[in-house]
Amino acid sequence: MYEDLNMNFAFSAILEDMMKDDERIVVMEADLGGAHKTWNIREKYPERYFDCGIAEQAMVSVAGGLSAYGFIPVASTFTAFMARRACDQITISCLYAQQNVKLFGSDPGIMAETNGGTHMSMEDIGVMRSIPNIVITEPADNTMLAKLMPQIINYKGTVYTRMCRKAGVAPIFKDDEEFDLFKAYKMKDGKDVSLFATSIMVEEAVKAVELLAAEGIDAELVEVHTIKPLDAATLAASAAKTGCVVTCENSNVVGGFYAAVLEGLNGADVRVPIKAIGVQDHFGEVGFEPALKEKYHMTAADIVEAAKAVIAKK
Repeated sequence: MYEDLNMNFAFSAILEDMMKDDERIVVMEADLGGAHKTWNIREKYPERYFDCGIAEQAMVSVAGGLSAYGFIPVASTFTAFMARRACDQITISCLYAQQNVKLFGSDPGIMAETNGGTHMSMEDIGVMRSIPNIVITEPADNTMLAKLMPQIINYKGTVYTRMCRKAGVAPIFKDDEEFDLFKAYKMKDGKDVSLFATSIMVEEAVKAVELLAAEGIDAELVEVHTIKPLDAATLAASAAKTGCVVTCENSNVVGGFYAAVLEGLNGADVRVPIKAIGVQDHFGEVGFEPALKEKYHMTAADIVEAAKAVIAKK
C-alpha cells in the first residue's frame, strides 16, 4: 500500500500507523521533520514528538535516556550526521548502555544526490558495523520497509536503518512477500554466479540477472537487507553452490557490505572469487542518482562485467 510513495512519506505513514497501537514509540528529529515528512506525527501526537534542532549528538543522547525510561525512541537524521557526528553518543548512550533505540539515517551513499559530498556518508556501514551488538538494516523498497518496521521496533536493542528518503525507490516486492529481519532473501535461484545486493542496488542486480540470462549465464540473486548480523549461512551456501560472487552496495566497499561478506564467507570456510560493486574508497560529489551510478560504476552493466570476471576465475 506504500509502493507509490517516496520512502520518506512511507516511513512517516508506517510510523504513524504503529504509534496508534504502541504508546511507547516516540519520534525524534534533528530539524528534519519536513525532510522526513513527520510533521503530521507532530500534529497528531505532539507529546510524543521531539524536534531536537540541529543537534544530532544531543538527540541520540536523549533517545538513550528515553529508552532507559521504557520508551522506544525512533530518531532520524541524514546518514552523514547520524553515523559521523553522533557516533560517540550511539556507541556510549545506546549500545554500551544496552538501550532500545531505533536510529534512521536517510540519504545513504549516493542518494544524497545534489546535497553533495559533505552529505554523502559512504562510510556509515563501516563505522556502524564496528560498534558491538548493533543491528544494521537497509530495506530495498517501501513494501520491505513496512514488513521490517514492526520487527525493528519490537527487537530489543539498538537498530540502525539506512533509508533512501526523497529519491524514488522502484517497487520490487509484492505485498504478499514476507521478510525476516535476520535472514537474507533469495529472489532467484541460479548456478553460475551469486549476486548479493542491498537497497537501491537490488534494482540494478535484477536488471543484471536479465542481461546475464540473455548471454546464457544463470545468476543467483540474494537480497540482503540486514548487514549486521549478516546471514552468513545463506550467503555461504549460495557462494559454495555457484563458485563465485559479486556484491552490490550503495556505500564504500572498504568496511561496508563487501567487507562484511568477505568476513562471513571466510568464517564459513568458503573460498571463491569475489568482486565488489559499490563506491571504491571515494568521497561523494554533487549529482543525480543515474549519473552517480555511472560515475562510481554501480550500474547493471557494471554488475554484468564483474560477474563475467569472477566466473572466469572459477
